[in-house]
Amino acid sequence: MTVIEKRIGEKLQDQFSPLHLEVVNESHKHAVPANSETHFKVTLVSEHFNDLRQVQRHQAIYRTLAAELAGPVHALALHTYAPEEWRSVTVPESPSCLGGGRR
Repeated sequence: MTVIEKRIGEKLQDQFSPLHLEVVNESHKHAVPANSETHFKVTLVSEHFNDLRQVQRHQAIYRTLAAELAGPVHALALHTYAPEEWRSVTVPESPSCLGGGRR
């Protein structure tokens, strides 16, 4: 687990008391230097999301991770679910990066 990955997980755990939390460093899939901590995928299931629309859920996470988003984190893929939604969902795979325009 990387430093930023751990920090993201800890902050989300503290703020949302998730039933399920997965933080994945996907930087290696992108055109960044080796060992980067810039691209992350978060899957978060929390009762805090029961009455929130997706945009409100994402805004809450952005507020929680403001320092990381202002610094090292370039991209954050969010998959947020209320517990009832989580029972019948398949989390999508992240697409492959095209190398920032390079082919």
